[in-house]
Amino acid sequence: MARGPDGQGGGAGFSLADQLFNRQSLSDLGREFAVLPGFDAGRFVESALPQLQGLGVHARLEVLADTLAEQLPSGFPEMAEQVEAALPPPLDPALKDDDFGRFIHAVPGVLAVKHGMAHPERSLDLLHAATQRFSMEFALRPFLNRWPEEVLARLDRWVEDPHYHVRRLVSEGTRPKLPWGMGITLDPLVPLRYLDALHADGTRFVTRSVANHLNDLSKIAPAEVIARLSSWQAGGRQAPKEMDWMTRHALRTAVKRGEPEALALLGYRADLPVMAEVAVAEPEVRIGETMRFEVTLSSPEAGPVLVDYRLRFHRPGGSAEKVFKLKSARLAPGKPLTLAKTHRMKGDATTFRLHPGPHTVIVQVNGRDVGEAVFELLPA
Repeated sequence: MARGPDGQGGGAGFSLADQLFNRQSLSDLGREFAVLPGFDAGRFVESALPQLQGLGVHARLEVLADTLAEQLPSGFPEMAEQVEAALPPPLDPALKDDDFGRFIHAVPGVLAVKHGMAHPERSLDLLHAATQRFSMEFALRPFLNRWPEEVLARLDRWVEDPHYHVRRLVSEGTRPKLPWGMGITLDPLVPLRYLDALHADGTRFVTRSVANHLNDLSKIAPAEVIARLSSWQAGGRQAPKEMDWMTRHALRTAVKRGEPEALALLGYRADLPVMAEVAVAEPEVRIGETMRFEVTLSSPEAGPVLVDYRLRFHRPGGSAEKVFKLKSARLAPGKPLTLAKTHRMKGDATTFRLHPGPHTVIVQVNGRDVGEAVFELLPA
């Protein structure tokens, strides 16, 4: 189920925001700040908790930050000193991935943005410490817009930081199209100097961010992405298996668009001659039911194929398309390949509404359309 940044998706009665911010998690945060002289953890919890009802994740973080600030010094340097003193131990620097930390520890970043914008150096010190407990990419971006030279100077140092969460922040915080993040005014080619270093990182948490960063950039400057990946492959600073994974992940959007340069870098020939027969199992499918189709591929030449399919959705006054993965395989002369796929036409999707009418399934091989079939989508 799709879920926005404020955690309002999920099944009936489920709230991600409630899972992340509740009496227990607020009590944990209050106990951490209780190391400060005079801080009343109970007052913090009882003041903040009633304000969270009905709010999403980001709004709840604002509440926590404001409620904490009531018991912290008003001057930001002094506030930052106390926030750092209340931080829990850093996340394990020996891990490689999937160590995100707890959302309650995003609060220092909110405090920095709300109270520290006039103190960039002290704020960046706080973000450096805080990102070792929970990623600070959302908090970094307002400072990058307001104080670009100061932030870039820090990133030049952080790219070599011993803690991989700090190194990841360099890539993640400068992504051109960070989901749900503030837009940044920085030239999107400037962070490439950081990616040149980070692509060779030994932690997947960092290299995934690098690949996601390049995927963002592929929508703006696709030639730069191809050039960078080609250079990194030739340089050999990253293990071949990881470099292959990064390349595939970085080019996923370019591949969906069928860009020949991206496909070629992955070893797929856009000009491989492929014949296709596409057939849907049922000419009519109701919303909520499954649509099944088969495609048989053949070629007079041998070669690897990346097979995707697009659904062309009927819309009042037009149409819309979406690409889905099918299979990676290899074709050989005289050996047809038959693939089958079942796709549920979800009537309860929160992000994509279906409309009855003619729909088309289009098979795409190595970025090129090779066949299609039409079916009628009926009301539920």
